[in-house]
Amino acid sequence: MTATPMPAGKALDAYFLDARCRLLDLAAILDRIGRGTDAKSTDADPRLARIRRALDVLRDESGGRAERIQQVFSLDYDAGWKKPQPRH
Repeated sequence: MTATPMPAGKALDAYFLDARCRLLDLAAILDRIGRGTDAKSTDADPRLARIRRALDVLRDESGGRAERIQQVFSLDYDAGWKKPQPRH
């Protein structure tokens, strides 16, 4: 069964306040980092770089943003990764 997408206007009505809240939360987090006594030391932090890349993805309207942001925060594939074994 394929789900029918919600009309855009209805989706905006349903999710606008939630999106606004999450964006304000993110802005507050970035402000806290920026006000930190050693804020310059985070400029090279890969976590902050990933947040910035994710924000770039949000601005790109070509679609698939959720998947692309997940990829920003995911580790690269490691062919040598060993599957954890259950404890006995």
